Parts: sequence; C-alpha cells; structure tokens
Amino acid sequence: MKKYISIISILTITLVYSSCKVDRIPETSLPDVKFWNTETDLQNAANRLYEQLAGYTIDTRSDEYVGTVASNISNSTRGLVATSDDWNVPYRQIFTANNILEKGVKAAVSDAIKNRYFGEARFFRAYYHFMLVQKYGDVPLVLKTLAIDDPDLNMPRTDREAVIKAVYDDLDFAATWLPTRAALPTAQYGRVTKSSALALKARIALYEGTWLKFRNKTGWEDHLQKAVDAATAVMGQGHSLYKNYPGVFLHEGEGPTNTENIFVKIYGVSTSNLILAHNTSRDLENGRIAPTRNLLRIFNYSDGLPAFNTDGTVSATKSPLFVPENAETSYNMVMDNRDPRLATLVWRAGEVNWKGPWVPIVSLGVRSGLAGKKGWNAEDWAINSGATVDKPLIRYGEVLLTLAEAKYELAGAISDADLNITINALRTRAGMPVKLSNAFVAANNLNMREEIRRERTMELCLEGFRYDDLIRWKTAETVLPKSLLGAKYTVAEWIGTNASSLKLNSDNIIIIEDAGNRNTFDANRDYLYPIPLNEISLTGGIVKQNPGWN
Repeated sequence: MKKYISIISILTITLVYSSCKVDRIPETSLPDVKFWNTETDLQNAANRLYEQLAGYTIDTRSDEYVGTVASNISNSTRGLVATSDDWNVPYRQIFTANNILEKGVKAAVSDAIKNRYFGEARFFRAYYHFMLVQKYGDVPLVLKTLAIDDPDLNMPRTDREAVIKAVYDDLDFAATWLPTRAALPTAQYGRVTKSSALALKARIALYEGTWLKFRNKTGWEDHLQKAVDAATAVMGQGHSLYKNYPGVFLHEGEGPTNTENIFVKIYGVSTSNLILAHNTSRDLENGRIAPTRNLLRIFNYSDGLPAFNTDGTVSATKSPLFVPENAETSYNMVMDNRDPRLATLVWRAGEVNWKGPWVPIVSLGVRSGLAGKKGWNAEDWAINSGATVDKPLIRYGEVLLTLAEAKYELAGAISDADLNITINALRTRAGMPVKLSNAFVAANNLNMREEIRRERTMELCLEGFRYDDLIRWKTAETVLPKSLLGAKYTVAEWIGTNASSLKLNSDNIIIIEDAGNRNTFDANRDYLYPIPLNEISLTGGIVKQNPGWN
C-alpha cells in the first residue's frame, strides 16, 4: 500500500506543465483562469512540493562516513562559490509554496479544505527556510512570490530570530489545519499531517535552543520549551516505534501501518515499474556511504558502557569489554559485544552481502574498509538506480530523542521516567539489555548529556543528522580536525590486499584522511556556509557575507 505521492506528482507535472489542450491555451501550461478553482487543483498544486522534495542524499560533511572522495566541508578546505544549490534550491521550493498560498485563495472550497492545503504549503515553506538557516544563519525571509522587477529581490538578510519566528508561525498554522495521522486516508499516505508539523517544530526548536545555549546567547530556554511541548504533542498522536530497528529502513517498514513514519519521501512503484527511484543500496556497495571507525567508537558496549565520547575524545570510564585498537586481532573485533544497532550498520567479515561472504577491501571506493549495511536492500540493489524503498525524513524515534535532549538541556537533568519513555524505549526495540538511568550514570562516572548525545548518534547514524548536531553542539571544532580512521588490517582476512596499498597507523588501522591533511576547523568562520557571491553581487552588496568568508 505505497507509492501514492510519487505517481500523483508525476501526473501533476504532466497536467500542469505539459497540457495538450487545443482551445487556444498554450500547450506548455494551464493558465490560472483554468486552475486554482477546486480541491483537486489545490491538491495537484501541492503535489509539486512533494515532487521537489529531496529524499536520499549523500552527506559526508561529518566524521560518521566517507564517500569515494574527500569532502571539502568535512576537511574545511572549501572556498567561496559563485552560486550554490544549497541557496538556490530552497528558495525555488519556497516560491512554489508562496505561489500556492497566493493563488489558492480563489478556490471555491471551504476554508477547512483550503487551509489544509495552505497548511501543506506553509509546512514546506518552514522546512526550507530552516534548511537555509542551518547553513547560512540570517537569510532573506520570503513570504510572497517575487516577480523579476520586485524590489524585494534585493532585500537584505533577515535576522535569524525573525526567520525562526516565521517558521514557527507556519508550523503552528499547519498543525492546526493538517489532518491527523489517524484521519489521513490511506490513499494519501505520504502527505504531511499534524504530526509532521509538530515533529518538525520540535526538531527546529531543539536545534535553535542548543545553538543559542552553547554559544552563550539568550533565549534558548524558550526554544527548548517549544521542543518539549511539540515533541510531547506528537506522542499524543498515536505513533509507536516499528517492531524492529533495521526494518524501519527496508521495504517491510513502508506505509501507513508503520506509525513510526511521520514524514517520508515516497519512491516507486517497483523494480519492474520504476517511476521514481534512487541508488542507495548501490551507493553502500560502492563506498559512497562507508562508515568510519570514528563512528563505531561512539557505540556503547553491551554492558552499556562506552570507550569514546561523541566528540572523539576518550571517555572517563571505559567498558571492560573494550579492546585497545593495538590489541585487536581481527577485522570483526571492533564490532564485538556492542549495542545491537552496530550490527545493522556495518557488515562483518564473512557475513553474506552483495559479493557473497564479505572480504575486507578498499576497492570500489570503500575508503574506510568498512562496508555500510544500514538501509541495504537486496531487492533495491538488484537494479542500478532502481531502488524504491521510501526515505524516512522524520520518524518517531527522532522525536523521542528530541524530547529527551530538550528536557535535559532545559532543566540540566532528566527523570528516569522520561528516560524510559524515550531512550530506553529505543534500546528495548533494538534489543539492548542495559537501560540508561540516573543511577547507572552516577555509578559509572558517566555524563548524562554525553549519554543522551550518544544515543542520538547511534540511533540516527547515516540518516543525515551528525553534521548538524556537531554544529549546534559547537563541537565541530573538536571533532572535524581529527583523523578519519577505518578498519583493522590483518593479512589473513584482507585476501588479495597488500598492506603497502593501504595507509595504516601504528595499530594497523586504516587512515582514511590524516589530521595533518585536514585543515583546522575555524570556529570563527566554519559554523556557517559562505553566501554565494552572485547573491551578494545581484543585490549590489545589500546581502552581506558571513564572518570570515570575505
């Protein structure tokens, strides 16, 4: 019961942008006089928002995984750019949303119906404004369509605070008028709901609250309270965790029966009838999503204790199950006795995948020597660029983590009861026997903030959160300059690979990128992206560059 939005979107594009009417209507479009009149028109217009939505992307900006080539964001070697899709694409989507809000007012439908689709438009407008804020900080707040002669094309950047306020306003409107998860018809699965708006608000409020807090700025408490309130409201919408962790990312976890899904990008229909597809399973095979040892180090051991912190430093308490890297005698040893989610992240040597039993290699671009497993589907892998498993963009597991972190950061403490309904619910689903509690943290000289961050990193790894988390926690300056490390090399296991072809440290661990070749992260510059030079030039310098990028 999947693949509704993708099919509708393609049909919508055909109808709206390639009409074949012959009654003096241009063949390339439907004029506004013939459109914006019915609920179907509003729905078809809103479908464009889903068609434009990015789903699976490769994000090698942090230290959690690498691609076949180095990321100039991760290693801080990027420079100024003339143009960038990071700026242009969100504003194109914002234009689509504003177009719906302006032209849809003429539809001859009830306010409830009209506001439902306006709620969709405002959800996406908020989604893309926040995407811009994450990268650039202050950005022009665009709440109307702009013609080519509109003086607002030269508007200056709007203060971050004002942009976020507008984002909250959009999401509050959306949460009021969008249908609930339970009320959404099965045939409309994939459209945003009240839960989607609330969950996005919780995500944004956590980001803004922690961004401000760790930069010693005022007002962070209000954002974190909004995160708590919005996440709590999502918990009242009838969502639950899917029955098993790996299934969330496989075909079995698709569709409305999996209520962990809150906002998804729909793909499909099938490998025999491709309408919209991606290539994630082949990307995993070919090393474009290759986990690092830096990520593996963060995972707890099965006794609930760590060895490293989420910023790459050595933890004050080390699990007795930890094996020093110079004492590892096999490729698999770093994966032994760990949180069960690690087994869903990487392939063990000898485990059967796309090439039969996995033999460690660095060919096919797998620079870390660690083969990514999370989200790999045999059915999707069978046809190049033919993957159709849906992409969860917001899921209930994230909402639970947001609630736990926001509560802790707001009060400086979190109750065991709150840990049980958030982090420990995730651990139970994953099969992790040891639960997190205040007594466990105290008895083992742990830090609750660090353990909450660890849980988030383990649960959400490879889903596009790590870089933004380092940015809002203000730990990127510590994490990103470190060496990126990979698998353990042993002669017996690396069949056909000569050690001389690898760059190894003294512990025979692969050095993917040495710290000496990774520029020092400039804390005064690199927490924000550079504004594309064309945006500055086209406004006659009204749009100003971010600090340090001049």
